[in-house]
Amino acid sequence: MLSRLSGLSRPRTLALSAVPIVALLVVVGVAPLPYAVAQPGLTANVLADYQGTPVISIKGAPTRETTGQLRMTTILATGPSAEVDFGDVLDGWIRTDRAVLPRDSVYPAGQSDKEIQKHNTDEMVKSQNSAVDAALAQLGRKPDSVDVTLHLADVGGPSAGLLFALGIVDMLDGDGSGGDLTGGRDIAGTGTISATGDVGAVGGVSLKTQAAGRDGATVFLVPEAECADARSELPDGMRLIPVRTLKGAVSSLKALEQGGKVPNC
Repeated sequence: MLSRLSGLSRPRTLALSAVPIVALLVVVGVAPLPYAVAQPGLTANVLADYQGTPVISIKGAPTRETTGQLRMTTILATGPSAEVDFGDVLDGWIRTDRAVLPRDSVYPAGQSDKEIQKHNTDEMVKSQNSAVDAALAQLGRKPDSVDVTLHLADVGGPSAGLLFALGIVDMLDGDGSGGDLTGGRDIAGTGTISATGDVGAVGGVSLKTQAAGRDGATVFLVPEAECADARSELPDGMRLIPVRTLKGAVSSLKALEQGGKVPNC
């Protein structure tokens, strides 16, 4: 092989060598790859209406008129059956408002689009139930005396749990001294919630901070374990507050309102 190549001029050798590479790039460029491409998604103020329906409805207890906002955040990803090619992946790697993720890390493997949609809906319902339990426990209220309904159409998964719980706390108790838990600020965030108030990581945080900044938030609550990801593409002027529990998040927001010491990422 070497002897045969040695008889060729350099341009000819390079041209022949390039043929399989070009062919490979052509194949890779059109073949679907096992990735999903995500970008900043919608945000929704849980203290207000979404698509004409209150996100949080409470019966059996008086509620407060609130100011400020508590925005849950999302990412928008290519669908589980969408074909993502090399060009999509390359674009996602280059752009700071895109993320390339293994498809199996976004969607359960081996399930149809319909099954995945049901899974995400089920996860949202579980998250909402946990948010209600955690919020009422935070306030020392019994679930059988307060009826809380959460409604957020077209959004699945568990990552809005923390914001749902904070919204319930703000509507029922505010900061506990007659003021708003938000202090009138536009606050966004993300994080799963357990019935006991533990906050968990969610993924896609750098995209969610961008969505929050786009929609006017100046403070972002982030699971403590994801501080580094949240800092990576943080919008100018946005403050990050790490959280591990609902109790800690409430304490941090009260301290922020009152000018006290607030943890930072």
